[in-house]
Amino acid sequence: MRFRRPLAVLLAAVTAGAALVGCSSGSEESRCANNGGIVECAPDQRSAAPTIAGDLLTGGRYDVSQARGQVVVVNFWGSWCAPCRAEADDLEATYQATRASGVTFLGINVQDSRDKAIAFEEGRVTYPSLFDPASRLALALDIPPNTIPATVVLDRQGRIATVIRAAVTTDGLRPIVERIAAEEPASTGSR
Repeated sequence: MRFRRPLAVLLAAVTAGAALVGCSSGSEESRCANNGGIVECAPDQRSAAPTIAGDLLTGGRYDVSQARGQVVVVNFWGSWCAPCRAEADDLEATYQATRASGVTFLGINVQDSRDKAIAFEEGRVTYPSLFDPASRLALALDIPPNTIPATVVLDRQGRIATVIRAAVTTDGLRPIVERIAAEEPASTGSR
C-alpha cells in the first residue's frame, strides 16, 4: 500500500515525459514557424513526406504519390475522437471549396475498427480515407496517435508545408490550403 503513491507519481512523471517527447518532432519542425500548434514551413525549409500509402477503408489501395502535382491535405482521425467528429464538416467544406484549385484530401483512420470508421465517414466526408489501425502512417509523420486530430498539408512537390496539431475549422484551414495551392511550382535545377 505505501508504495502505491510513489509508484503512481513516478508513472505520471514518466507518462508526462513520454508525452512531451512524443509531441516534439525535433529538427524538422524547429526550422519552421510554430504558431499555437500550427507549424508552417517556408518552401525552402520543407522536407519530403515519408511514403503515405495503404488500404482504403472502402477497399483497394492508395498511394499519395499518385497525387503529385496537387496539394494534399492529410487528416488523421478516429471514430472515437470527439474533436474529429467536430471538425469533419469543416474538412469537407474546405475540400469542396478548394478541390478545383488542384487540392485533394485524404483521411487516415487510426486506432479504430473498419466498421466503425466506415460508419463515421458515411454522410460526413466524400474524400477517401486509408485504414491504419496500428497508426504506422501517423508515427511516420511524427503524429503520436494520442494527439489526433492532426492535419498535414503537403505541397505540390510532396513536401510537408504545414502541420496542425489540433482540430481544424474552415476559417483556419482554408486560407492555409489556398496559400499553398497558390505557390509557384519549384523549378527544376534550382537549389
